[in-house]
Amino acid sequence: MEKKRDLFGSRWGFILSCIGSAVGMGNIWMFPTRVSKFGGGSFLIWYVLFIVLVSATGVIGEMSFGRGTRSGPVDAFGAACEKRGIRKFGETIGLIPMLGSMAMAIGYTVVMGWIFRYTAGTFTGLTLAPESVEEFAGVFGTVAAPFGNNLWQMIAVTSAFAILIFGVGGGIERANKVLMPVFFFLFLGLGIYIAAQPGAIQGYRYIFRIDRDLLFDPQVIMYAMGQAFFSLSVAGNGTLIYGSYLGENEDIPASARNVAFFDTLAAMLAALVIIPAMATVGAQLDQGGPGLMFIFLPNLFKGMLGGRIIAIIFFVAVSFAGITSLINLYEAPIATVQEKFGLSRKMACVAVGIIGAVVSVVIQGIVSGWMDVLSIYICPLGAGIASVMFFWLFGKRYVESQVNRGRKKPLGTWFYPLGKYVFTGLCFLVLVVGAAVGGIG
Repeated sequence: MEKKRDLFGSRWGFILSCIGSAVGMGNIWMFPTRVSKFGGGSFLIWYVLFIVLVSATGVIGEMSFGRGTRSGPVDAFGAACEKRGIRKFGETIGLIPMLGSMAMAIGYTVVMGWIFRYTAGTFTGLTLAPESVEEFAGVFGTVAAPFGNNLWQMIAVTSAFAILIFGVGGGIERANKVLMPVFFFLFLGLGIYIAAQPGAIQGYRYIFRIDRDLLFDPQVIMYAMGQAFFSLSVAGNGTLIYGSYLGENEDIPASARNVAFFDTLAAMLAALVIIPAMATVGAQLDQGGPGLMFIFLPNLFKGMLGGRIIAIIFFVAVSFAGITSLINLYEAPIATVQEKFGLSRKMACVAVGIIGAVVSVVIQGIVSGWMDVLSIYICPLGAGIASVMFFWLFGKRYVESQVNRGRKKPLGTWFYPLGKYVFTGLCFLVLVVGAAVGGIG
């Protein structure tokens, strides 16, 4: 008997929600830096190839896995192991991606606290108040210090759960239907404005140049692989849980294709804003991560014509991208609490929200290391185990029946072996390489 479960109300509501989960800080503060550092077009070629591979296997697989089991990772992994008589083992293993999602959400809450503070500061003038890059760095150092941003962090977690408490259709889907289109509209507007600035053309040349010496550089390929893998949010949790809320008649491969397209579009829009903006002042983009967003870009905006308006648009758009990712990360633990403890949606949100709020305050001073551990080890491990559970334990007949449900034309025979061998191997390759070099996501 199929479990009664909240569902997305429309195909585009589901797609926009998946896009919202995928579009996040990696698109904005990491992708432009890697495009700049690793040869522009030389990096983009490999990035697009890996996006196609991961979306055509891992994203489709996790969506289908979730829909087929109508569960979060704990019960889904248990179902995969059940026919072998080891359901409890599967449920225990399912705690890895579920707890990973919770831990990632807690770390992301800290980041969202920063974003909300800086967004508010663009309206009051505080964000652009420092006079030099050193002063911008000093301000951010204070904000990111232990217990340095408690108020805005509580606002961030409250905002996320104000959406989550209304469920899938009334909360997650409705929020993403508004926030994601506005995000793309705002970034497109920024891109048009930057394009009109003197010197921007140099940035475009820098983005699309192809450096033949870097085209087959193992480091370029490695970081393109990591960027694509993490950008699409395959980790055995968020995409899987959203798939569990998907109707039987939805075409999952088509949805996965749309998610990959719009996630890549978001990353390219970020690059087309940030790299040409740096070029207008003759600067080279060599700083990624939080430093780019909270130190170097505000310093750049301050010196541009209409800088305050640009900063407002930029940080509002970033806050929309961040909150949609945050609600996706919290959804897996919420669903698990509902499934395993029989709590109502409201009570599950309260329980998970309290844990998220308290722990996020405690880890403020170590959030960078916290997120590194999760991205290097837990995310690729969760994706790899989910791939083993779906492709290897459920087997070919079940996989093909789930993937082709809702489609007019079945996927080709290429899908199952590509998912079973290539994508599963890719997950563990990302894990090993990431552990060896200190992270590629």
